[in-house]
Amino acid sequence: MFGMVPFGLRNNASKRKESLERIMDYMFEQPLGPLSKVSSVFSSFKVDVKDCGGSYEILAELPGINREDIVLDYDKNYLSITANRNEDQDVQEEDGKYICRERHTSKMERSFYIDDVDESKIKAELKEGILKVVLPKNSVEEIKKTIPIE
Repeated sequence: MFGMVPFGLRNNASKRKESLERIMDYMFEQPLGPLSKVSSVFSSFKVDVKDCGGSYEILAELPGINREDIVLDYDKNYLSITANRNEDQDVQEEDGKYICRERHTSKMERSFYIDDVDESKIKAELKEGILKVVLPKNSVEEIKKTIPIE
């Protein structure tokens, strides 16, 4: 069975506070139209999920994120994809002052409930900004049982 875990701030009070702080910081950093960009603080990455018969395939859009900034965890039937978009650390104040800044640092996470997965055969690759995760299903053959009627 496969199920997507909904994104919601109600689940975790600390995430709610952190998100609100990020919104406020972001609004006050933007000199041109701060309220028009608030929704981008909550944005996450887009994901396609396919059932390929013997496996599930997840394709996640992660452009501009390095392989070492992505963490994949499969624990208790939950697959979590966490990606960190980090700011350039070499930008210094003498290089100039931003007039408009739309690129920001963020931590994005998506979770999926997926059972009947052969954990030892999970594979992932990152190519041209697309993370592909293949989760092979357990090869459990159904046993057909005829039940006699008394």
